[in-house]
This record gives sequence, C-alpha cells and structure tokens, in this order.
Amino acid sequence: MTLVHSARLVAPGSADGVVDGAWVRFLDGRVTDTGTGDGWRAVVGADEEVTDASALAGPGALLVPGFIDIHGHGGAGVSYDDGPEAIRTARALHHAHGTTRAVVSLVTAPLDELERRTAMVADLVRTDPDILGSHLEGPFLDPDHKGAHEPALLRAPEPDAVERLLAAGRGTVRQVTIAPELPGGLDAIRRVVAAGAAAAVGHTDADLDIARAAFDAGATILTHAFNAMAPLGHRAPGPVGAAASDPRVTLEVIADGVHLDPAVVRILFAAAPGRIALVTDAMAAAGAADGRYVLGRLEVDVTGGTARLADGGAIAGSTLTQDAALRLAVGAGVSLTDAVHALTAAPAHAIGRGADLGRLAPGFLADAVLLSADLHVRRVWS
Repeated sequence: MTLVHSARLVAPGSADGVVDGAWVRFLDGRVTDTGTGDGWRAVVGADEEVTDASALAGPGALLVPGFIDIHGHGGAGVSYDDGPEAIRTARALHHAHGTTRAVVSLVTAPLDELERRTAMVADLVRTDPDILGSHLEGPFLDPDHKGAHEPALLRAPEPDAVERLLAAGRGTVRQVTIAPELPGGLDAIRRVVAAGAAAAVGHTDADLDIARAAFDAGATILTHAFNAMAPLGHRAPGPVGAAASDPRVTLEVIADGVHLDPAVVRILFAAAPGRIALVTDAMAAAGAADGRYVLGRLEVDVTGGTARLADGGAIAGSTLTQDAALRLAVGAGVSLTDAVHALTAAPAHAIGRGADLGRLAPGFLADAVLLSADLHVRRVWS
C-alpha cells in the first residue's frame, strides 16, 4: 500500500488539468483513491508507505501517470533484438526515466528470425508486466524510405508472411508498421486490425490518397511523423496531412530535436490535439556512451547523442528518453497537460489499453512518476 500526497497532480482531460495539493493512493497495483488537501489522513493505513511529494521532489512537485513508449528499440548499450535479458536491461534504463510500460519494437530481419523474436516477446509479456507486446517495424516497408532497415530484407506484406508473424505473437503483437502502397498493403492492414493489433502507416511512399485509403482500411497510427515519408506540402499533404486531418489517427512524434525541429513538434500538437504520442524510437545508445553500435544488421555511429548509419548517414533511431521528450515538448511551447497526455493516455489509447493505463484515477494501474518542477524524474512507481 502506497500513498503520495502534497503533489500537483497532472490530470489531462480533467476540468483543471493540474490539481494542486493532490494525493493518490495505490493498493495491490491499482489506484484506489484520490483527493486533495489533508483528506488522505482519513484513509491511510498504519502499515502504509506514505510519500510527501514536495519533500522528495521539491516545491511544485508534479505527479503524473507512468509514461508509455509504443516505439523503442533499446537502451543502456543493448538492443531489444538481443533477447530477454537485453530487453530487461534496456527497460530498466527507460523505467528510471519514467517509462513504466513499453511496446518492444523489432527491426527488420529474416522472417524466421522475426518470428522467433516476436514469440520471445510474447513469452515476456507473460512474465514481465511492464512489457505490453511487440511492434513490428518491418519488414513490410518501402525500400526508398527504409531508414535504418536492411533493404535486402524488405518485402511486400504477403498474406502468409503477415499471418506467420501475427501467429508467432500469440495475441501480443500490438502494432505493425506497413507501407500501404506495397502490393497487398491495404489487405495486410485489414488482417492486422482483425487480429486485434494496431496497423501503422510508415516508411512509405504513400501520397495523400493512399494514406487516406490506409486509414479507411483500419490503420490508426502514423509511425514517427515526417520521418521516412514524404514531407507535408501545401499542394501535396502526403501521409502527415492525411493523419493530422483524420480524428481516428494517432501520430508518433520523436521529440529529440534531431528528428523534428521543436517548432514542428509544437505545430503537430496544435494540428492534432489529443492525438500525439511522444515516442523515443530509442536504440541501444540511449543512456549509454557515444560510439559504434548495431541496429538490426546495420552499423550505427553515435556522436553527440545523435545516431546515424555508418553507411550513408541516415538517422538511425534516437538516444531519447521520455522524460527528455517531455522537457523538449514543454520547452517548445506545448502545454504541460498536453505533453503528459502524449506520454500516457494517447499511447495507451493507440494500442487499445486506454481502459487501464494512462491515468491516475481509481481502477487504473498504479503507474506513476514524480517529477520536480523542472520536469526531472525523482521517483517511479509501477
């Protein structure tokens, strides 16, 4: 049993947005009670852990729901593709930065290998509650927008390949990125959605019409908006324009100052209110030193915290953590409540977990992050 009091509770979607002098009580992994002022004294138990948020995190301490990353590849020097212990090592790094739950993103690999990795993540979902499932970012991508994916391994989403990967996940595949213009792309989106996963448009040559067709077919996520796709043009809006103008679609945003200019981050929040998910797209170098790394089968050089392919120099993921994304978004002019929503309720909704994750309200999972007034993590509960 845990009770946290004397915090400014950031509650996106509420009438106030930020509630001063708030307290939240956790019991058996769920939020049981919330309130303000000294009301917590009437419910606290004798054996309960009590945390004074302002004493721990300083004046203006903020209590927010646990962050949810639906697109990341590793950290702490290791990649999620490297196996269960690597996933746990990287997750520990991101957990310390406020990410209480995450989808494990897998890069393009031979189909047999990708099946094994998807099955491995399915096993971890049963044992590690912080792991929400897998995101297959490949192999169904456009070679001309491959990013940091091995071009020789990219392929069209034939029905058999799609079914094999979904079957390997045993219901734990949460997201599949597809270039919808590939042969069979729209049918693949329908198959993914029918299996209970979210289909995402990304690494694509799609124009406005094809992107709209993909969203009409059931795709509900745009993978890292602006990156690995056509730009937003005033006469050719492309997939970003299609996603921003469609209320069914969540747009992933990598707010690291490298993938997008901070001004563009602010513009996206304004263009698609409530539908931005701040993701890391972090690779192994997140929380680790600069140097040479491997992402999938490709060598990556990290210099000054920026990851680029050794061959060609394309951006190859990020070294971002979600607390840093929060600071950049707020620094760019996004409101605190909107930025927190993009780290919590929005990604939870995007993968179908909005009923129990992303809010600090009775009945929701007891995932919480205590932040100082300057948005640095001071404690994490999950």
